[in-house]
Amino acid sequence: MPPRPLNPPVATSSSPSLFADRPPKPMRIAILTNEYPPNVYGGAGVHVEYLTRELAKLEDGRHEIEVLCFGAQDETHDNLRVRGIDPDMEVPHQDERHAKFMDAMARDLVMAGSVADADIIHGHTWYSHLAGCLAKQLTGGQLVLTTHSLEPHRPWKREQLGRGYDGSSWVEQTAYETADGVVAVSGAMEDDVQSLYDVSGADTQVIHNGIDIEQYRPRPDRSTLEDYGVDPDRPFVLFVGRITRQKGILHLVEAIRHFDPDIQVVLCAGAPDTEEIGAEMEARVEAVRAETENRIVWLAEMLPREDVITMYTHASVFVCPSVYEPFGIINLEAMACETPIVASRVGGIPEIVVPDETGLLVDVDPTGGDDVEPAAPEAFAHGLADGVNALMRDPDRREQMGTAARRRVEAQFSWTAIAEQTLGFYKSLVDDGHS
Repeated sequence: MPPRPLNPPVATSSSPSLFADRPPKPMRIAILTNEYPPNVYGGAGVHVEYLTRELAKLEDGRHEIEVLCFGAQDETHDNLRVRGIDPDMEVPHQDERHAKFMDAMARDLVMAGSVADADIIHGHTWYSHLAGCLAKQLTGGQLVLTTHSLEPHRPWKREQLGRGYDGSSWVEQTAYETADGVVAVSGAMEDDVQSLYDVSGADTQVIHNGIDIEQYRPRPDRSTLEDYGVDPDRPFVLFVGRITRQKGILHLVEAIRHFDPDIQVVLCAGAPDTEEIGAEMEARVEAVRAETENRIVWLAEMLPREDVITMYTHASVFVCPSVYEPFGIINLEAMACETPIVASRVGGIPEIVVPDETGLLVDVDPTGGDDVEPAAPEAFAHGLADGVNALMRDPDRREQMGTAARRRVEAQFSWTAIAEQTLGFYKSLVDDGHS
């Protein structure tokens, strides 16, 4: 049977402009994204949620912010409007691993046709980049891309997408070579995007991710720990993240073998990239449980945000073992809750975690090229364990680092400051485009 025709849930030929039901504002901004609440599973979704909220507040709400995302959202909050893209269509594919890529491309077509009269078109991750490229041509708006990650540094995605990974890589490259402006979430990401792609025609600027310092702050609650099976009287090390090779969770599990035996480990780890890595994670956790005295609490479901904040608050140490991390917003969340960090010395993490002040950094020692796995995984696991053991043995040092971590977050990473920088970048691009 031929595929059913597209049935866009937002703008159609007979529907009004996305921006038509409010008076013209100084700037019309279209945000294109895969993730947006309630569908958030990574740092990019967190970024878009808070950035759009703060952008809408600036300059007394004079700017129209329109979010187009993957899903069924449909809501309006003053000058912030959110529309989910969920086309009623089955896209043909010859390999099951291509389904996700083809679905994203179908949504992008609907998304591109739903943008009207935008001064700025701001795309987040390759999932929405084709829409951004097309919308730029159709509207004449300035295309901005934020580098949350880059496909050439995520070769493990071929496990998920098969040859669809070549498609996502092509979309990403084309978008960066089309963009008018590029926001890098860290200095490391700016270097990466400039070395990988021809962005000579785009203005580039480093604007870090941020954190809601009022929401993310110490919130102790022993009963929450007990509800999840965590012993509140026993110090614990915490991991929060997806089960993906990028986040290094399997290396952390191996590191547990070298933890001091009285350390409790809490793994808030779910949403495996593939069934295979999910099974590998389960096998490794069970093996370590059988071979060590450490108590391991594995929470495979996605916890509510308030419960995660409580976990951060009670954790003695937060561990971020990523082998690739453009920024590492998860570290900001833990630091805001006054928790010291043991993290990989990769990507943007060294721009967040100050060694011996707010935490400890561990060398990953990648082989280079397309393989970002550690050259010596056992050495990496030992390094993680050494950092964890050193902090767990020194409560006074942990307390000092936790206090310094909160202070650093408050001074450097508020979302209001990030939104102000982003709006200033938009204005410079619009001015240049009209000159």
